[in-house]
Amino acid sequence: MKTQVIGALALAGSMVFNTAVANETVSVVGSSSVSPIMEVLGETYAKSKDVTIEVQGPGSSAGVRAAHDGSSDLGMSSRNLKSSEKADNIKEIVIARDGIAVVVHNNNPVADLSKEEVSKIYKGEITNWNQVGGENKPIVVATRDTASGTRGAFEDIMKLKKKVNGIKVSAISQRAQVASGNGQLKTIVANNPFAIGYISLGSVDGSVKPLSIDNHKPSVEAIKSGEYGVQRPFLVVYKEGRPSKAALDFLTWVKSADAQKIVADKGFISVK
Repeated sequence: MKTQVIGALALAGSMVFNTAVANETVSVVGSSSVSPIMEVLGETYAKSKDVTIEVQGPGSSAGVRAAHDGSSDLGMSSRNLKSSEKADNIKEIVIARDGIAVVVHNNNPVADLSKEEVSKIYKGEITNWNQVGGENKPIVVATRDTASGTRGAFEDIMKLKKKVNGIKVSAISQRAQVASGNGQLKTIVANNPFAIGYISLGSVDGSVKPLSIDNHKPSVEAIKSGEYGVQRPFLVVYKEGRPSKAALDFLTWVKSADAQKIVADKGFISVK
């Protein structure tokens, strides 16, 4: 009897082990803006496949590095790659597009800013809301950390770069509060009536107010038409020969009509 029980347990253990081995893991590392939609796509895909999609969001720069050094199957970036990050064996796939919303507190009377005004606010040249039609209150500027793809794209679009000793660096004021992700930046703005920040359009909710830029409200329609110019690509990056077949199969599915419908349903711009 004992022999039968032990044999049954051994068989059960073997079955669990075999299942664990069969369930392959695909690692996806990078942008905290891309991560939420990638997690949804990964969870949806895993329901019908014998695979686990493991998503981590330390930032776009980390995602590009992970693709280069092969430490992950796929990297995520919410900005175009820098020239120093490009290589013949590094492949870039656009899986979606996203707007960057400039957001303020819901009680802020300002509803529209020009790109030039946003740039001057972030450079510290405009420091009071009354300079742009608001209250006589100092502007509290919130930005993302330097590894953020959202910040990189925002700096490019708003011309927030300057040269120091021949090297191109950020022109964002050093007085700006720095947030590590969309959620933290949104919290800063939601809790401060005089704050301004920028987040992924897909992360906008009722806790903050998105501003029009040059009289165009941020929306999927305005981005598709080109009217709202504060937008960027969501990229998946990988090193040729590094990803497993399971990773490449997942990436193929991400570009499918079914997956792109999920992208659109989550408030991003599909590429189909």
